Amino acid sequence: MRPNSVLLSLSILVSVAIVGVEQPAAVAAGHHAPPARVSPKIRLAAIRRARVWAATDIPSKDIRSGPPGKDAFAPNELVNCRYRDKPMGGATPKFTCVIGKDDEVKVKYGVENGEVYAEVAATRLLWTLGFPADRMYPIRVACQGCSTDPHAKRKETTQQALFDPAAIERRMKGWTIELSPDSGWAWPELDLVDEAAGGAPRAHRDALKLLAVFLQHTDNKREQQRLFCADEREPEDGECKEPWMMIDDLGLTFGRANLFNRNAVGSVNFEQWSQARIWTDAAGCVGNLTPSQSGSLEHPRIGEAGRKFLADLLLQLSDAQLRDLFDVARFPQRRTATVRAATTDEWVDAFKKKRDQIVDRTCP
Repeated sequence: MRPNSVLLSLSILVSVAIVGVEQPAAVAAGHHAPPARVSPKIRLAAIRRARVWAATDIPSKDIRSGPPGKDAFAPNELVNCRYRDKPMGGATPKFTCVIGKDDEVKVKYGVENGEVYAEVAATRLLWTLGFPADRMYPIRVACQGCSTDPHAKRKETTQQALFDPAAIERRMKGWTIELSPDSGWAWPELDLVDEAAGGAPRAHRDALKLLAVFLQHTDNKREQQRLFCADEREPEDGECKEPWMMIDDLGLTFGRANLFNRNAVGSVNFEQWSQARIWTDAAGCVGNLTPSQSGSLEHPRIGEAGRKFLADLLLQLSDAQLRDLFDVARFPQRRTATVRAATTDEWVDAFKKKRDQIVDRTCP
């Protein structure tokens, strides 16, 4: 067993062992609610009843426009905002900006930042298929008070800077359920979900794992997944009526999973993604996902029900939807000194070939 696997197993056992420890849940209100700090007992109860997928009309989804809403943005819309100096985690170029009076958003930017492209495509794919995902909008940003590189130079200026391409994130409505900041959930914890208690059946959970393989979701450490409650208000006792488990950050996708989660390899790299096989061998059903140094998912074993479930979802996507997926996410613009640009048609063709690998397999 790998060291990461040992640590993950111990983490899950500890969570289960201390279920008697109670802590009051945070009480908050608002559209984007702060995390609800809960006891291990309440968190475990939420995981056991968590869902990961909901039925949706896939052929009707407008992937180019994306998820609708009053706070949505049109593709390539010019968004005006003012810079807010706020610490941002991670190494990806990003900054906080305020639209209008008090609409605070996270902006990812940079021509060579693969996450600007990847998160738009990956979140829209999950949304179209019925898996929960934050909304990512491909836009341009005119930022008042930004330096030309606000992630590296956080000091506010008197100038205006234009960021193109950029992407704005809108988080899903709901309450984040966690023991500590950014504690998330590890992939082995999907096995704690109990269908008899109202949680997702194994077919749905295996489909989510296989979709992570399909996308080559390399940065799959626990803080990149979110356990959240879709209840309108946080209950005083912390017991969530509608818990969900979702992938929180999909920036390192459409490349190849790699040990150190390198952006150039793992994020919108056509050569790497198109050559990454779905399965580890010619006959079995072990997903081909190389472990990363900090990850919690590697080479997952997929059951036949989960394989067929995802295959049936993917087959509902039309060629026009696939072209919209890669075109709106601006994949043809993605190029660096080591990453060659690929056309929309090349990406669509690679997607369909990888889909065929799922459709044509039968699992034991």
